Amino acid sequence: MRKIIFTDLDGTLLDHDTYSYAKAKPALNIIKKNKIPLVICTSKTRVEIEQYRKKLGNKHPFISENGGGIFIPKKYFRFRFKYNKEDRYYFIIRLGAGYKRLLKVLSSIKKRYGLICFHDMSVDELAKDAGLSREEARLAKRREFDSAFRILNPLHEKKILTEIKKRKLNYTIGDRYYHIMGNSDKGKAVRILSELFKREYGEIMTIGIGDSQNDFKMLDNVDNGYLVMHKNRRYSSKKYLKAGDIGPEGWNKAVKKEVQVD
Repeated sequence: MRKIIFTDLDGTLLDHDTYSYAKAKPALNIIKKNKIPLVICTSKTRVEIEQYRKKLGNKHPFISENGGGIFIPKKYFRFRFKYNKEDRYYFIIRLGAGYKRLLKVLSSIKKRYGLICFHDMSVDELAKDAGLSREEARLAKRREFDSAFRILNPLHEKKILTEIKKRKLNYTIGDRYYHIMGNSDKGKAVRILSELFKREYGEIMTIGIGDSQNDFKMLDNVDNGYLVMHKNRRYSSKKYLKAGDIGPEGWNKAVKKEVQVD
């Protein structure tokens, strides 16, 4: 049976404050040694994910912007499958809404309620707000399938989210930001990619690791779904398996448990 690992990045494989994955390196080495596909499934953009794939030496498919897009390296699977577009490097399955439409809806909502949106922030402002370098912030602004925002007044949260649903769009809540998106989520993307892995390998076992509400649908669509702790040592839900530690330390423990390494 082939194991497949789907992972969130921020607050999960990456430390919430430093964005380091150093404490997960033992498990990352085990994954690489055992040739276990590691599929990044995050709210980050394609270009952000590509930077981490280079650092990790990861050549597997990935899921960007909360399930908005699935990027499959060419020649990765040995069979043909349906996709929406291709470029030099990937076959791309698009699930997310058009970015311009999302911005239009947010602009409309901003006329009534206070929001701070990614696309309104300068690179320097986003870098400060998210704790990123200028280059990382520049890549984070290159969104294709969802748009991230903060709600200025917590009392307006329910009204703002209701406005999004009225417009037949969806939202999710991440570690730092809210996200508006179309008829897409991490769960749908995981299901599609899991089916492709089944065609490639036959019987598979899927493992998912996340930390926040926007990971729940991913965890609902794998065989074993884990949550790592937040830095306050609390979990976002009692529903899923507990990794046993914070961020990348918990990630390291969950992976070691699943690949049966002491």
